[in-house]
Amino acid sequence: MSAGRGHRPATGPLLSVRGLRVLIGGRHILHGVDLDVASRGVTALLGRNGAGKTTTVRGVLGLVPRTGSVLLDGDETAHLPTHTLVRRGIGYAPEDRGIFAGLTVAENLRLAERPDGDADYALVHELFPELRTRARQLAGTLSGGQQQMVAIGRTLLNSNRLIIADEPTKGLAPKVVTEVTEVLERAAEAVPVLLVEQNLAMVRRLATRLTVLADGRTAHQGPAADLLQDPEATRRLLGVGRAPATQSTAPASAPVRPDRSEADA
Repeated sequence: MSAGRGHRPATGPLLSVRGLRVLIGGRHILHGVDLDVASRGVTALLGRNGAGKTTTVRGVLGLVPRTGSVLLDGDETAHLPTHTLVRRGIGYAPEDRGIFAGLTVAENLRLAERPDGDADYALVHELFPELRTRARQLAGTLSGGQQQMVAIGRTLLNSNRLIIADEPTKGLAPKVVTEVTEVLERAAEAVPVLLVEQNLAMVRRLATRLTVLADGRTAHQGPAADLLQDPEATRRLLGVGRAPATQSTAPASAPVRPDRSEADA
């Protein structure tokens, strides 16, 4: 990775969200979320299904109507449209990957180039050699893991100040999960990452800080170890970890299981 790419002094949070509220179709999805993303490393955003994690990310990016404060490196951005936020250095790998199935791998990457920047194809191909060898292949014919490589590769193509990765391991085989984890770990050495993820093993390996949402509100913020090394708090906030002896126990490294049938808002 290019030396110093995305580097900034660790003087405070890179992203600071306060009182984020989202109302969609007359329904309150977020009720005042607070979230800080560290200026270095990985910050995880956790919560049971339906807690509002993806809506929080979409609110930060201006993809849904929102109120509240969103400070990026100290500058208020809540009033800015999505395309301006992207130009200011936020790279986004959405939950559904957002690739163009009818375009080739190379064309998908080319669409992510910013006209005022130098696309770092060397970095992307170093991390994902398959994207070079499959450059002419239609993205819709790739495996799920390969499509995730395209999604993450697009965020690394430009000199971003922040990468937001929403459920990057969702639906992937264990081997590919390991590969994606390693890539995000390396990317986070230079570019801060906000990681929305259900796989607690991945969160344990990568995250230094985390925020937990519950019912559209912030339920917990702090160092990742403080929560993940506390089985009772992990069970209470996320529904996994140590359970009473009379109940079946899910391993602490298991993905967060939904506590209701609805999809994450």
